[in-house]
Amino acid sequence: MAHMEDILDVYQRPYDPKRPLVCLDETNRQLTLEIRSSIPVKPRSPKRIDYEYKRNGVVNLFMMFAPLESKRHVRVSDQRKRVDFAACIQELVDVHYAEAERIVLVMDNLNTHSIGSLYEAFEPAEAKRIANKLEIHYTPKHGSWLNMAEIEIGVLSRQALSDYVSTRSEMVSRVKAWESDRNEAHSTVNWQFTTQDARIRLKRLYPEV
Repeated sequence: MAHMEDILDVYQRPYDPKRPLVCLDETNRQLTLEIRSSIPVKPRSPKRIDYEYKRNGVVNLFMMFAPLESKRHVRVSDQRKRVDFAACIQELVDVHYAEAERIVLVMDNLNTHSIGSLYEAFEPAEAKRIANKLEIHYTPKHGSWLNMAEIEIGVLSRQALSDYVSTRSEMVSRVKAWESDRNEAHSTVNWQFTTQDARIRLKRLYPEV
């Protein structure tokens, strides 16, 4: 359970602008073109969506969520390959946290979520420069619920992506509007689960000594 306690300890750290906490997660979404137009919302009648649709490709969404700053940014990409992850991390380091000494990065242990992806995408010197700005903490296997970015993806899905999105540009527009509204409202995740809670409530998961 070392990985779980490591994540929980990271979440207990006080805010440090030089070492910002960022949770990263990703998901993909099918783009769908409606064959028949939806019936819009009316009084006492919800929006009706026809079940017939045409697939229009898939986009990937990288959620970068800084819970202590009540801030998030979603990067939309066409794929979820190593180079896409690397581009996301480069953006995180050079655009969103250029002044930070190190970024405390929490993410799932996917095969693409590695320093190796940086070296696949960039020249060695550039990959090392980016890697040196990261303090990586991986969630344990089957422990993705510990990643607060996963919670934010759930909120995004419910609030902005619950119906058909037909094109990439529409996806970008919806995500940007949701991101802006949620950032302006200073919405965040009120994380209450601590290491002590884990030792009591998840005792069965710990090895017996």
